[in-house]
Amino acid sequence: MSEAVAKQGATPWLRLAIWSLSAVVTVVFCILFVDRAVATWSHDALHRPHWAVAITKLADARVLEGIAAAILVAASLAKLTGRRIGAAWRIAIAASFATLLAMVAIILLKYGFGRLWPETWVQNNPSWIGSHVYGFLPLHGGAGYESFPSGHTARFSAPFAVLWQRLPRLRLVWAVPPLIMAFALVAADYHFVGDCLAGIYVAIGCAAFAMQYV
Repeated sequence: MSEAVAKQGATPWLRLAIWSLSAVVTVVFCILFVDRAVATWSHDALHRPHWAVAITKLADARVLEGIAAAILVAASLAKLTGRRIGAAWRIAIAASFATLLAMVAIILLKYGFGRLWPETWVQNNPSWIGSHVYGFLPLHGGAGYESFPSGHTARFSAPFAVLWQRLPRLRLVWAVPPLIMAFALVAADYHFVGDCLAGIYVAIGCAAFAMQYV
C-alpha cells in the first residue's frame, strides 16, 4: 500500500520538477541570447504597430479582475441559494481564481526581479531601446523596473491554462490567444520575449494551484 501511495505522489512532484526546470532553462536562454536581439528588431522593423497595441488592451488588469470577481461572486450566490455547481461553473471558478492568483503573483515577482523594460515609458526610466541599458535590479521597486514577468501575459493566459487542462480536446484553440498576446506585447516593445514566457509559466502554475481546490 505504501509503495502505491508513493508512486501516486511521484507524478505531481515530477511534473513540478519538469515545469520548474523548463521554465528556468527557457527563460534564462531568452534573457541571455534572445531578448535584446528581438527587442531591437521589433523596434526597428515593426515600429510599434497599432494592431499590436490594440491586442494588448485585451489584457487590461481592471477588466480581467472585474470579470474574475463577478464570476466568483455569482458562483458564491448560486451556492448559497442551493443551486448545483456543474462542470462549466467549476471551470469558470478555477479560471477566475487562477487569474486573480496570477495578478498577485506578478506583483511580488516584478518587485523581486526588478527588470528594466525594453523601452523607456515612465520617469525617463533606463531601458534597452531608450538608453541601451539591460538587466535586473532585484527589489529596486518602481514602475520603471517591472518588466519581468509580463503581467499582461500571466493574467491573460491563466484562464486558458485552466481550459487547456479541463477541456483537452480543444488545446490548440486554448493555446492560440496567449501566444497572440505574447507576440503583440513583443511587437509593441512592451515586453521582452523572456518576460512573456515567464508570464505564461506563472499562469500555468497559478492554474495548477487553482485546480487543486476547484
